[in-house]
Amino acid sequence: MFPLEEIANRTCSGYRIQHPHTILYNILSRGEIGYLNSKLKSNATANNCHCEQRRTVCLKDPKATGQVAAGVLEKTICFVKSLPSFSQLPSQDQSSLLRHCWVPLLVLGLAQEKIVFEVTDVPNSSILRQILLGSGLNGKEADLPTLAGVHKLRSCLYQLWNLDLSPKEYAYLKCALLFNPAVHGLSALLSVEGLQQEAQRALREAVHLLHPEDHTRLSHVLLAASSVQTISHNMVTELFFKPVIGNSNMLHLLTYMLFVQ
Repeated sequence: MFPLEEIANRTCSGYRIQHPHTILYNILSRGEIGYLNSKLKSNATANNCHCEQRRTVCLKDPKATGQVAAGVLEKTICFVKSLPSFSQLPSQDQSSLLRHCWVPLLVLGLAQEKIVFEVTDVPNSSILRQILLGSGLNGKEADLPTLAGVHKLRSCLYQLWNLDLSPKEYAYLKCALLFNPAVHGLSALLSVEGLQQEAQRALREAVHLLHPEDHTRLSHVLLAASSVQTISHNMVTELFFKPVIGNSNMLHLLTYMLFVQ
């Protein structure tokens, strides 16, 4: 239905230890070599070269792109704060809603601003780590941006670009995602539920008004909205904001931008 970015389908031949007297060989020489070779072969065939998709990546120009993403995030927070219906909610509900949906809203902002970015392999990536990918990664490593994660994000952007949403459609779609009654612990649950229904109704009306002959457009818009909600918060933080904020807590930063800035 929507064109997706093409990922090169390179065949993984596996890592071969060609020098039997290397330190790595000596460390793994007690039977692990055969195990690793068999593991690599099974991963390359049974998992359709998942080692390629699991490659950790980073922004090619982290400083410049990170600043652009930070600008989009600031505009997103300004949009949220400008909504009277949002500002009238209890502060704890405001914080919970924003923490839950800031990534989908950011992705919509990136699409609306037509932001493009390039990634490259993480420098000095460990060969041994690549060999052992099939055994699983620890929690910190699992949060690192991967080629597959970036591909998923770009696919969402391409869906939105192909729809060529109007400013009104973007605004109503953001509101429909922001006012999410499924967020746990909301004290004004009924109000949030009513606000989401109102935003969804406004979105339907805008779509039908702007595209009266396109009877499938609304379903395509909703499909795109569903896709952006699957993007990992950790991946977005690591990819776009870690180069800018370092080890600062992203959720604390969001709270500051919402209530203090």
